[in-house]
Amino acid sequence: MSADPQMTVGASVEPPFNTARRFSMREYGVLLVFVALFIALSIASPTFIQPTNLANLLDQASTWGIVACGATLTIVSGIFDLSIGSVFAVSGIVAVLVATQMGTLAGFVAAVIVGAAMGTVNGLVVTLARVNSFIATLATSFLFGGLAIVISQGKIVTISHMSFLVMNDTPIFDITGASWLFIGVALVTGLVLALTGYGRSLYAIGGNKEAARLSGIRTIRDQILVLTISGACAGTAAIIGASQTGSASASMGGSTLTLTAIAATVIGGTSILGGEGSIWRAMIGVFILVLISNGFNLLGINANYQEIVQGFLILVAVGLDQAFRWRSTS
Repeated sequence: MSADPQMTVGASVEPPFNTARRFSMREYGVLLVFVALFIALSIASPTFIQPTNLANLLDQASTWGIVACGATLTIVSGIFDLSIGSVFAVSGIVAVLVATQMGTLAGFVAAVIVGAAMGTVNGLVVTLARVNSFIATLATSFLFGGLAIVISQGKIVTISHMSFLVMNDTPIFDITGASWLFIGVALVTGLVLALTGYGRSLYAIGGNKEAARLSGIRTIRDQILVLTISGACAGTAAIIGASQTGSASASMGGSTLTLTAIAATVIGGTSILGGEGSIWRAMIGVFILVLISNGFNLLGINANYQEIVQGFLILVAVGLDQAFRWRSTS
């Protein structure tokens, strides 16, 4: 007698009462850190709470935030995408080159399509070739990085069309186009993960891939799609990176962007083991990193210590995740 698919998936995703409390603690914990840091910076520097600086914080978070949306979806499903930075670079270069010949809109669309295509390549390698996602996307990061050098001929490609710089404009409430794009991506991916059947499938796959497959979830299709979405997010973020400077190069993004996206996701409470996490908490993680960076600048603290603080936060986040898991199983 076969199990009811709905009951099987629900059993793998729905947490027991004590685990549900653990989730609430994690959610409120990361929010508490954010609020405490915000209040501390407001007291330490009056400039911090100025509307101009707050708008600047949102703008700074836009690139990190969009790639973190993709990273959250992949990690929840039990996959790591280490090619984000290289996909970002290729997409940014394509955006500039296409926009130069065919116009700004064509360049932006091309960036997203190219990013999604590279994400699909990652998905096919991970699922059909059955290569561990960590190794597969590490390899493709070098492949895509080399592609970025080839198509840019190792140079910085630039564009002089003023319309291409639209992400620097402030169309509504003095908030930049980059910030509005970030808000839109965060809302869409957040709703997809929290409220759709596909989102529930990602949680189930990350929690127990084999159980998800036996329950009727198309794990191969869903994992290919989540890496495609991750690539599309990197391509969308590349639009911002290229538009803000009017240029792109093979060195834009790199490993720093990838690691920052993963760091923000983990700080936000997404489990590196998969099956747990949310977009809104990842966004809190992004803003915590942005607040640290902004605070260091406003207070004149040596920026060399910034990575030490970020590394400490990641260790604490991972340590708490393991502690909560141990408590739930004991």
